[in-house]
Amino acid sequence: MKNLLLKLWLFIAPSVFLAAEYEYYTWKPDTWGDSYGKSPQCMEIPEDLRLCFNVGYNQMLLPNLLEHETIAEVKQQAGSWVPLVHKACHPGTQVFLCSLFAPVCLERPTYPCRWLCEAVRDSCTPIMEAFGFPWPEMLSCDKFPLGDVCISMNTTSSNDTDMISPGVPSVCPPCDNEMNIDAILDHMCASEFAFKTKIKEVKIENLDRKVTLQKKRRPLKLGSMSKQELRKIVLYLKNGADCPCQQLENLGSNYLIMGRTVGKQYILTGIHKWDKSSKEFKKALKKLKSHKCPGFDTAFK
Repeated sequence: MKNLLLKLWLFIAPSVFLAAEYEYYTWKPDTWGDSYGKSPQCMEIPEDLRLCFNVGYNQMLLPNLLEHETIAEVKQQAGSWVPLVHKACHPGTQVFLCSLFAPVCLERPTYPCRWLCEAVRDSCTPIMEAFGFPWPEMLSCDKFPLGDVCISMNTTSSNDTDMISPGVPSVCPPCDNEMNIDAILDHMCASEFAFKTKIKEVKIENLDRKVTLQKKRRPLKLGSMSKQELRKIVLYLKNGADCPCQQLENLGSNYLIMGRTVGKQYILTGIHKWDKSSKEFKKALKKLKSHKCPGFDTAFK
């Protein structure tokens, strides 16, 4: 039987990444019927599934290819990946992730090509590690097919020149923050603690930057951190010795600083200028009290 070849032009929102041509090939794993208790059903991609609502097709298969059986579970897990897509570490990030979280409705389930997984992994791992997250086992690239029968991205696209080189971010990821509500909330959700303070000193330490803070700190979110720990905290910008971070060059301003505990270090995951003249910033601060974050710890296992 001849493989079904569908060519789709995906028009991705400019705020996410540039549009590219993607090729979809059908492929049916032998284990599909044995892995799920429910038969796959086609359903509309809901608007609040932010990761995939604008991916370029309107319907998805459920259960998906990550064995999520309910749309509520898909939303909860997929929401954790929205900040990574916003970082635009690879043009194929959204399509790769949505091929698993919200697979396109074809006659048979279709997995991403292994090379696409490897390209996204190699480009995005430095960004993830800057936030204290490794590439997760559930997205291990050796799980995906090598052959032609898989979701692929057209390597001749004119957008190839816009791809970010693996491991060479144009700015330190925690510093590349747009002053808008979604960006601030995404960084807050990727963080375990957040507070308002000024920076006292920044030093290079190995491949990292060591960020010493002023003593006066106003907590917004502490997680499991005690107030005593907050008083002693020193932050590290992982692999940030050489990448540009304008915020760390201006020691006179107040900042909204966010971070996570990784091992014995406190990792800087976001830094926004504390700008009460910005309507977006003021709205974000107001939303922080009621905003419900996705479960990052479970999604990145």
